[in-house]
Amino acid sequence: MTKWLTMVLLILISGCSTLNSGIHPNLTNSNERVFAVGYASISEQNGRTQEEKSLRAMRASKVDAYRELSEQIYGLRISATTSLSNQQLGPENTNGAVDGIIRGAKVIRSYPVGDSYVTEMELNLGLMERMKQHGEVFHVPNNQQVMF
Repeated sequence: MTKWLTMVLLILISGCSTLNSGIHPNLTNSNERVFAVGYASISEQNGRTQEEKSLRAMRASKVDAYRELSEQIYGLRISATTSLSNQQLGPENTNGAVDGIIRGAKVIRSYPVGDSYVTEMELNLGLMERMKQHGEVFHVPNNQQVMF
């Protein structure tokens, strides 16, 4: 009985695979691509001229696209709280945060649409994995921003 149980455990353990920093090791040679789109309002940007506001919106939409890539690759951390007082439901709070390092992303297109700026990005996951092997990985600062 003990030999049978040991053999079953060895078979189960041998079927497990490890992940490398959240990305599967088989992606090192992969050409799998992830796409993201970022948006930013032009009129909501600070700036003295319309050109300055457009430039700021272009940059903000790029950062939003990076956030979208990071969310797709590393996931979204959600924390929620609900309070109960005298058997009555009190305030509910939900926060979300994304942490991750994106390397090798390319801007495909960046263009205005009405009052918004749109940036389309692409990331080759295999290239990102290879780049990570050749560079230092810095930890993301712990001061998380609330997304919603």
